[in-house]
Amino acid sequence: MTGTLLLLGATSDIGGEIAVRMCAGRHVVLAARNLERLDDVEERVLGAGARSVQRMAFEATDLDSHRRVVEAASSAGPITTAVVAFGILGDQERAEKDETHAAEIATVDYTAQVSMLTVLANEMARGEIFAFSSIAGWRARRANYVYGSTKAGLDAFCQGLADALHGGPLHLITARPGFVIGSMTEGMKPAPMSVTPDQVADAVVHAAKRDRNATVWIPGRLRVLAWVMRCVPRPIWRHMPR
Repeated sequence: MTGTLLLLGATSDIGGEIAVRMCAGRHVVLAARNLERLDDVEERVLGAGARSVQRMAFEATDLDSHRRVVEAASSAGPITTAVVAFGILGDQERAEKDETHAAEIATVDYTAQVSMLTVLANEMARGEIFAFSSIAGWRARRANYVYGSTKAGLDAFCQGLADALHGGPLHLITARPGFVIGSMTEGMKPAPMSVTPDQVADAVVHAAKRDRNATVWIPGRLRVLAWVMRCVPRPIWRHMPR
């Protein structure tokens, strides 16, 4: 693939792994809130063969800036790969008492995602967009229902967007990983069928090579667990851990 690769949320573990796998010979735009934290990912993509790297300030909650960011990122060439990797896990216990924090999680993990995906779908002529759902959104649990609810909404949006893009030259790859062992979940006990950022990146990049929309369970056997989750009676389900 030629053209510009745009990584939104460039400090993301998964986003960085995808960029490394797809950057050879391309201009890469690293968009993030904290530009000073991008040294490592910039070094990695340059080492993986990126033609050039540009850093760009990006605040996900500034919805009015989304189209300007995408337009600026495409100034050196059309965006043909966009990785929408920003997001926060948030603090469930705090969110239950602090409506501002609950709204922050909802804004970053759902509203800002919808805004940016809509802009990308309108601005990109071809290529692929990577979006990230989660097993947490398959059936919201008492232990993390604020975060889970945003992923449920995002997943539904992505299924609709994929249908809207069907048959065209622009494809949406939606990842549905299990627990991802990385910087966002540092200090937390891994859940069954946990995955690492490089495993998620391998799966979605492989899916993108098929040149069609795809929703990818990671690992694949997580699909079976998801079916079981739907069948658990609610009195039992409400006591499930994160």
